Amino acid sequence: MKEKRRELARLCRIAVDRPRWQLGFAAVVSTWSLAWVVGQPFGAPSPLEVLPVRWAGLPTGWLDATRAWFDGRTAFLAAAGGLLWAMTSPGRQVSALVGWLAVMAAAEDVGYVAVRWALVALAVFLAVMGLVSLTGRRAFVVDRVAVIPKDVARAGATAVALSAVVPLLAPGLLLARLVGPYVTRPPRRRPGTPIVGGACTERPRSVGGTGGTPGELPKPVPAQRGSR
Repeated sequence: MKEKRRELARLCRIAVDRPRWQLGFAAVVSTWSLAWVVGQPFGAPSPLEVLPVRWAGLPTGWLDATRAWFDGRTAFLAAAGGLLWAMTSPGRQVSALVGWLAVMAAAEDVGYVAVRWALVALAVFLAVMGLVSLTGRRAFVVDRVAVIPKDVARAGATAVALSAVVPLLAPGLLLARLVGPYVTRPPRRRPGTPIVGGACTERPRSVGGTGGTPGELPKPVPAQRGSR
């Protein structure tokens, strides 16, 4: 259980570890996709219908024209969205956002079933990569590229998690900003700063094994005359 919580915390840190412009773009896509997903039990609106255009009293002519153009043209984008989800990694999280936009564009043509098609495309790709990785079970990554089952499983799980968390990103950021001032965090040590131990209570030994003040040179011992 502790390992699962640690992995979940790691994925949450990765999800928000983006440039500022990308984090703003992710917040917009997250809000839009979350409104679309949550609205399915309440009349199953299309992605364009959840935009607050009519509520704000803005012109809707362009909205109707866009929906008419999408009709019958964008169903294939569901599979493309699934493949974009499969491309997602900690260093390439934009593909998850673009994948959600592609799925929502496909939903304007075929409805919410576009999400299922995207998941099927993602599952098929991961299954193919899993079968290919069986040939590299005993490969040694020394001088050639290999597809190893363990790495394929880890990359696939990361891609699925980072893509699935997109609709929850905006409320997560809002919640973090809300409770942030009330959370006490432990102090962080700067990278490269040595850890200084406590002061030693043992009195250092002086040179020559004699007592005295630390750093004080030992007193010279006078030479003794030998017996005649």
